[in-house]
Amino acid sequence: MSSSPQSPYAASPGSAAGQSNQPVLLRPSRVLQKMRAGQTAGCVKLNLADARVAEIAALTGIDCIWADLEHVPNTLHDIENQVRAAKMHNTDTIVRVPRGSYSDLIYPLEMDAAGIMVPHVKTAAEARWIAQQTKFQPVGRRALDGGNADGAYCGADMSDYIRHANEQRFVIVQIEDPEAMDELDEIAAVPGVDMIFFGPGDFSHGLGIAGQINDPRVVAARKAVVQAALKHGKFAGTVGGLGNRQELIDMGFRFLSIGADVVAIYEYFANIAKAFK
Repeated sequence: MSSSPQSPYAASPGSAAGQSNQPVLLRPSRVLQKMRAGQTAGCVKLNLADARVAEIAALTGIDCIWADLEHVPNTLHDIENQVRAAKMHNTDTIVRVPRGSYSDLIYPLEMDAAGIMVPHVKTAAEARWIAQQTKFQPVGRRALDGGNADGAYCGADMSDYIRHANEQRFVIVQIEDPEAMDELDEIAAVPGVDMIFFGPGDFSHGLGIAGQINDPRVVAARKAVVQAALKHGKFAGTVGGLGNRQELIDMGFRFLSIGADVVAIYEYFANIAKAFK
């Protein structure tokens, strides 16, 4: 993982980013640029499938949107259009993938999502398999195409495309089960895993105390995750709120998902309904 906030491939012949009269074929990640500069990137989760929702979020200037294929019945076509909508405003998209085959891992990357998030990673063996399937040589053996959005539909030079994918696209593994704590250090050490993301909701559920995310055991796990990530030169991410944002940043988290479209819409409509009661 490079410590440089600026991709060396942004101005390569394949990307043409340094030429104002040429299109940028290979877009660098806004989230990685911020995190590599020591800043914290902000994200909002989208449950709704409409590309207009993604565009509205991107118009606000948020760094990243989180689209979902684990819990939400979105289609790959829905996600593809959300990625496009976000890119128009230089906003990254991460996609939480379902637990499935290697194709489930790389579809969002080929749509040019900036990153993928793999839920419920419990062992270092799983993390190694994920890295193997999602990174190109010399890190892994991701299946090679180049004819999709992430390779500018064969418009990008192949060597530039491969380097850019490894440099400017990131892989997140979610630690959201108590069982994962037994191999947390090994998981964080896996080459090709870029971020360790703590999920307090499922972690509390795994402990039999669903929703009690401030329980001392959940708090201790959150601290252990960020410490393991920092120890191995990885980024740490989690979910939070505006109230504890600074606390999480001070702990070392460099990626925070705060808020969701469904929460915002529900609260807005609830306030209107309340006015008529």
